[in-house]
Amino acid sequence: MTKIGGILVCLVIVGLDVAAAILGIQAEVAQNQVKHMRLWLFECREPSQDAYRLGLGAAAVLVMAHVLINLVGGCLCICSQDEFQRSSSTKQISMACLVLTWIVFAVGFGALVIGTMSNNKSRSSCGFTHHHFLSIGGILCFLHALFCVAYYVSATAAKDEAPK
Repeated sequence: MTKIGGILVCLVIVGLDVAAAILGIQAEVAQNQVKHMRLWLFECREPSQDAYRLGLGAAAVLVMAHVLINLVGGCLCICSQDEFQRSSSTKQISMACLVLTWIVFAVGFGALVIGTMSNNKSRSSCGFTHHHFLSIGGILCFLHALFCVAYYVSATAAKDEAPK
């Protein structure tokens, strides 16, 4: 039963991250369809309401996936470097995947927010180009899914091998 539950958790997390990635990439496509004028590094363009909504949805779904994996993955406490070195390799892999999950989440979420805010209604302006933030955030959602699954599998294995 726990094996089926674990597979279901992984599928839900991957599904949420893939949905966030698709929304982010679609937001980039919608952003590229608005009128803009480019002169060297400067660009003047109108914001895209579709890109704003899609980017906001992508960021929200990414947050849901991240919160869910942190709730389901549990907490493996390692308080010092000495304790980390003495812990099992499974627990070390789990902690490394958890840290990488947080890093990818922070960068991906940041990219999605920057891309989304550049399409806010009140931001019709000229300035430096802000290209590809939404698609970079979308691609990082795929990477987030990979590290989340690795974290869940290794955290579950570390819990199973812990002395009872």
